[in-house]
Amino acid sequence: MGLISVLQEGLYCEQGGFFIDPWRSVDLALITHAHSDHARSGSSRYIATRLSEGILRKRLGDETNLQGVEYGEKIKLGNTWVSFHPAGHVLGSAQIRVEYKDEVWVISGDYKRCYDPTCEPFEVVPCHTFITEATFGLPIYKWDAGEATCGHIYDWWQSDLERPSLLFCYAFGKAQRVLGELRKFTNKTVYVHGAIHVLTEIYRQVGVEMVNTLPTSEMPRSYKFKGDLVLAPPSGHRSSWMKRFQQPQTAFASGWMAVRGARRRRGYERGFVLSDHADWQGLVNTVLQTGASTVYVTHGQSDVLSRYLNEVHGLNALPLKTLFEGEGDI
Repeated sequence: MGLISVLQEGLYCEQGGFFIDPWRSVDLALITHAHSDHARSGSSRYIATRLSEGILRKRLGDETNLQGVEYGEKIKLGNTWVSFHPAGHVLGSAQIRVEYKDEVWVISGDYKRCYDPTCEPFEVVPCHTFITEATFGLPIYKWDAGEATCGHIYDWWQSDLERPSLLFCYAFGKAQRVLGELRKFTNKTVYVHGAIHVLTEIYRQVGVEMVNTLPTSEMPRSYKFKGDLVLAPPSGHRSSWMKRFQQPQTAFASGWMAVRGARRRRGYERGFVLSDHADWQGLVNTVLQTGASTVYVTHGQSDVLSRYLNEVHGLNALPLKTLFEGEGDI
């Protein structure tokens, strides 16, 4: 491939002596963000953005040898210069820019292009070679603004105040985005599953503003949550945790809700299309804006997106097999 190659441990830069989001233990791991398919435990040393430190230490352990850096800060690793730039995906998420001599590569990790009040917006980083995700790399995927979608979530919640409203969403990133966007619509307390509460408090520690929340576990067993909104991870759906809610209305927030029938297959009454990944046009626009002449396309619809970039835009675009998983839970 060139400056970055794929080894059995993951994406490797020989000139810098580091791996990016490795899927096995290595000496030095640069981490784009703290989702579980990008941040795995066991490496000797980690470098990530300062904003992602809290979530990473929660995932990897407090004693992890982790160096936090600021966005845009250049660090010398081997024969390379490396910097982290906002990816707009979740708190602290980054693209990693690697410079060696006259060559610049950017490894995007996961990213989105629409506004999110809980994380830094995506920054276009010019490069010669760009590694992009393709989780939603089909033209059918087109997102509305998060504020509009969360307005629909608020209306759904208010439509039935005789029952609890259970919204299922990924615990890291999606839940906090909903809580941040809801500030435009309400000042009511939203109740959250314990898995979401822990991560939401880390967001608050770095100054992210969201509606007030309380963990459901702090409420007495006699409390009925009538008319309340409750956020929970997908693992809570149809679990014993749900037994304390009497006849709740249920919904799921995910980019996958754009696919006809996905809500019914997953067993939810309502689906809201809300993703922390770029939609089709966001992916295409980003690739073109980087000015890259070579593009490697990872997880998701990598064959479709790479073929489109080749045939329509004349780029040297190739699918790249990795162990990254796309939209999922922490």
